[in-house]
Amino acid sequence: MYQKFRKLWKAFWEPILRLSFFQWVLAVVMAICIWFVYFTCRKKITNWDVFKKYRRKPAIFIFWHGRSMMLSPIVCLGGMRAYAVASRHKDGRMMAKLQRLFGLKSIYGSTSEGGISVLREGVRVLRRGDYSMCLSPDGPGGPSLRVQDGALYFAKMTGAPIIPVCYSCSHSWFQNRWDRYLVALPFSKITCRIAKPIFVDSKISADEFEKVRKHIEDIMVKQVRDMDGEFNLFKVEQDLTSVEFKNKLRAEREAKKNKKKEKRK
Repeated sequence: MYQKFRKLWKAFWEPILRLSFFQWVLAVVMAICIWFVYFTCRKKITNWDVFKKYRRKPAIFIFWHGRSMMLSPIVCLGGMRAYAVASRHKDGRMMAKLQRLFGLKSIYGSTSEGGISVLREGVRVLRRGDYSMCLSPDGPGGPSLRVQDGALYFAKMTGAPIIPVCYSCSHSWFQNRWDRYLVALPFSKITCRIAKPIFVDSKISADEFEKVRKHIEDIMVKQVRDMDGEFNLFKVEQDLTSVEFKNKLRAEREAKKNKKKEKRK
């Protein structure tokens, strides 16, 4: 019964959600909710001086795919001028509209689709010298908490530093999806940490490139583990992909169905 209802619901909503007008409506509603949460929470931001130094310069701010919600009002109020990488999928296009409401322009594409065009456009933006970039190195489909190469190529080709950023909060809800998207709840304590800039040499060897990638990944994993640990939050899994997570959910649903059938017998 549930599966039939779910299919009917998706058949009804998916065509509607592809329409730009409804995407804007949802983006506005989401933005209002995010601002409400932000202004009802206590905030603690570490290394704000790094953000102020690079907010209007060529820099690459990176954050885990599941940790974007409360970064949006922070960069907006901080006066950041930046482009954000957004997926070409309908969800990505709606998120791009949401980002726009917080002052971020969009570059459409991902590591799996349109990667070359994203790299070309991102390099062009950073070489202009007056905008930074924001992207999730584990998006759009994982593996979770794994840094992919995109941000490092931007840094290598432009000389712009990579700056890892993360947020956590005392009262939250983790969405049941591969990236364990963290939704901050009103009247929480929000912490945000901005790491020191990391530069990638333009003549770096393949071995050194991998060492730097792993170093950045270690910094970002430590950020999220330490910050979530302060609030005793759920430990987000590493190496979980969108496809694997969906398959896992299907297997769990099938197992429940089989148990019900056995009980009836």
